[in-house]
Amino acid sequence: MTYEFLQSYWWFLVSLLGALLVFLMFVQGANTLIFCLGKTEEERRLIINSTGRKWEFTFTTLVTFGGAFFASFPLFYSTSFGGAYWLWMIILFSFVIQAVSYEFQNKIGNFLGPKTFQICLIINGIVGPLLLGGAVATFFNGSNFLIDKGNITNSLQPVISRWANASHGLDALLDPWNVVLGLAVLMLARILGMLYIKNNIEHQQIQERCTRQLPWNALLFLLFFLPFLIRLMIKDGFSTSSSITIESMKYLHNLLEMPILSALLLIGIVLVLFGIYKSSRSVQYRKGIWFTGIGTVLTVLVLLLIAGWNHTAYYPSNIDLQSSLTLANSCSSEFTLRTMAIVSLLIPFVLAYIVFAWRAIDRKRITQEEIEQGEAY
Repeated sequence: MTYEFLQSYWWFLVSLLGALLVFLMFVQGANTLIFCLGKTEEERRLIINSTGRKWEFTFTTLVTFGGAFFASFPLFYSTSFGGAYWLWMIILFSFVIQAVSYEFQNKIGNFLGPKTFQICLIINGIVGPLLLGGAVATFFNGSNFLIDKGNITNSLQPVISRWANASHGLDALLDPWNVVLGLAVLMLARILGMLYIKNNIEHQQIQERCTRQLPWNALLFLLFFLPFLIRLMIKDGFSTSSSITIESMKYLHNLLEMPILSALLLIGIVLVLFGIYKSSRSVQYRKGIWFTGIGTVLTVLVLLLIAGWNHTAYYPSNIDLQSSLTLANSCSSEFTLRTMAIVSLLIPFVLAYIVFAWRAIDRKRITQEEIEQGEAY
């Protein structure tokens, strides 16, 4: 395992975690639909208890995603998580209020009322996917930061990276294409949320509402995602060699030079559309979450891989091109990457446990009788 291989290997693992995170945001998507799909208090509790059994998976994956970035590409972690901290703090705070809302909305002594916490769940459902999508878009559109490794010898201020303005990440929302991808991720989360609810809840009226709302949510998703994808294929990218240079249609070249990724992207998009189409055609069809979910993971995985593989700067600087981050100039030492690569062999066992736990939780679909008789959020 060469140093270059280890860099690419860890970028694959980080990208896979990011792709799984986007899929697991069906929890946030479903939360935005609490009042759209649940017309009575009982129906809303069905939806909340459905997502309440899975929100820990999403939060744990988010934390693991950040931890993997910190361990394998620490310069990105210090630059983005440290410099753009307002963006990431808002994301994390939205997940904190999600956890609090699940726990306390129906507790005795809740003087705010259940509806207040349900609104907080909706806020998390909107803010989380929107800002995470915007943050991912900066991998292609760049951010405003500067890198000066010479500062490491400065005993008074040994800070390698710094943000070039006082917005500390919120300036990402001033780029319309970052917002476009954020909205696309938000609509995809809503679609995944509907598909999961169809698969998980035994309630005829909720099933029918999911089926009716799927087509127009899918249309909005395509209206945001397709323009972003088309622009990505024709926009300039950032190539790395002895220095970082602008390359015309870099991301399209990455797909053409890595045909396996092109095939996976096509398969992913087809699976996403197939799951949506089949689920919107029939109230009884409930397996759409698996087709669209797998398609989501494949599509996001490929987009993240072409952002960093094939000698591409995965985090461009809009202030100083040579400050852009690459796999080579932002990674941990070879010893660290090699040691963590051995530890990463345990990942399949962790995934097996998640699958086992998921099947155990969802072995039986949620019904109104279960909410009335058992412990519920």
